[in-house]
Amino acid sequence: MTRIFIPRDTTALSLGADDVAAALLRSGAEFELVRNGSRGLFWLEPLVEVETANGRVAYGPVTPDDIPALLDSGLLEGNADHPLYLGPIEQHPYLKNQQRLTFTRAGITDPVSLDDYCQFGGYVGLRQALEKTEQQIVDEVKTSGLRGRGGAAFPAGIKWQTVLDADASREHSRFSGRKFIVCNADEGDSGTFADRLVMEADPFMLIEGMTIAGLAVGADTGFIYLRSEYPVAYEILNEAIAVAEEAGYLGDNVLNSGRAFHLQVRLGAGAYICGEETSLLESLEGKRGQVRVKPPLPALHGAFGQPTVVNNVLTFAAVPFILAEGGQAYADYGMGRSRGTLPFQLAGNIERGGLVELAFGVTLRELLEDYGGGSASGRPMRAVQVGGPLGAYMPENQWDTPLDYEAFADVGAVVGHGGIVVFDDSVDMLEQARFAMEFCAEESCGKCTPCRIGSTRGVEVIDRIRANDERDRNLILLRDLCDTLEDGSLCAMGGMTPNPVRSALNHFPDDFYLEDSHRNSAHPKQEA
Repeated sequence: MTRIFIPRDTTALSLGADDVAAALLRSGAEFELVRNGSRGLFWLEPLVEVETANGRVAYGPVTPDDIPALLDSGLLEGNADHPLYLGPIEQHPYLKNQQRLTFTRAGITDPVSLDDYCQFGGYVGLRQALEKTEQQIVDEVKTSGLRGRGGAAFPAGIKWQTVLDADASREHSRFSGRKFIVCNADEGDSGTFADRLVMEADPFMLIEGMTIAGLAVGADTGFIYLRSEYPVAYEILNEAIAVAEEAGYLGDNVLNSGRAFHLQVRLGAGAYICGEETSLLESLEGKRGQVRVKPPLPALHGAFGQPTVVNNVLTFAAVPFILAEGGQAYADYGMGRSRGTLPFQLAGNIERGGLVELAFGVTLRELLEDYGGGSASGRPMRAVQVGGPLGAYMPENQWDTPLDYEAFADVGAVVGHGGIVVFDDSVDMLEQARFAMEFCAEESCGKCTPCRIGSTRGVEVIDRIRANDERDRNLILLRDLCDTLEDGSLCAMGGMTPNPVRSALNHFPDDFYLEDSHRNSAHPKQEA
């Protein structure tokens, strides 16, 4: 029987995938419906794929009203006689040149089918890890050159080594002797969705990666700290964890190895600051999400006061490949100290928004033009923010910078989580700078004065600049304020807020000298 694939991830659902599936089921046609994950071609969702003798062919974006005509034109046979026909999906220009190590199964498998996962290479890495010592697993991760994908880019192998070597004994603690694995799935950066796509399209990969981490450092329990705004991911993760437990991939005796690893999902409450690892740990323990002073580092004194590995979803998701194929196979991708691949996420005013996984070294311009197809509005692109709301705004003359942690740092930018948000020439960069300060003021945990008070003062200073109230003096004051936030904040929330503000000042200075009477004409608002 012909199999038809319709995604069940958040993006596809928001665009009507359930309605498309229902329309197909009502049609009376004979087929097997599989609810897969998304491939990350979001501008084509809902994407309908049909399994044929020559591979899967795709149609999209499909609406329920398209179903009768699609069936009449030979949908079940994968015929090309319809305007929505896209051809063999693996040969689609957006996909065929990607280097998908992490997202190799995304959109191909049923996300909660363990058979699908194992058929396409899943759990090979875990089986390899069970044949190794703890130190050998850590050494493999070190060889890979994997760095944290959450933004800080700290070498994962060094963090794991620290936790492996840490003394877990504690006086007067019921957790004495234990270590923990914590996954930061609080994906709060604007324009990012790779973590969500992992959890919704290939959750067993995250489960496998965290289990390997547990074996590596001697931890028997893991927590996935998930943002409350991801209800679909929450449902899929819990279903996948239950399946893995039933099959013996989690529990007291992982694959009859005598090793234990238990995993549970904990929901956050929507605070951006809980993406910072120590604030996350506070929230995980049931406290207010407030940043801890470091040292001690979470690797030594983390969850419940015990040594803890805290890594991002994408970091753990890279681990199964590394253990299955070897650390060197992963390190063969990338450039400089940025090894492997990164799933870049194209968002904002972009024609073809979606996920592009490539080795480090690709330029921003290649992503914007070859994959993104330019702005959605058709107007010239003016600024690109990489790395979330605390990332720098990059002008056109920086778009040939290779996406590499060190190369970006050299131009005052950050790669961060790989989120790329595009703005066309209607953007007002003074307003974007103000938004950065306002965002910090809203999301600050309030523990340190530079972040709590400095961001509030930043909004006020920018408002005075906009009103031409001692503009030159306030521009100097704004730069001084940025220095204070950068040097005095406890964490990256306040410490990185100057990135978007300074980059707007440095690269788009004219926007800070516009009179209000000219501002709207210089930056006309785009209709929704």
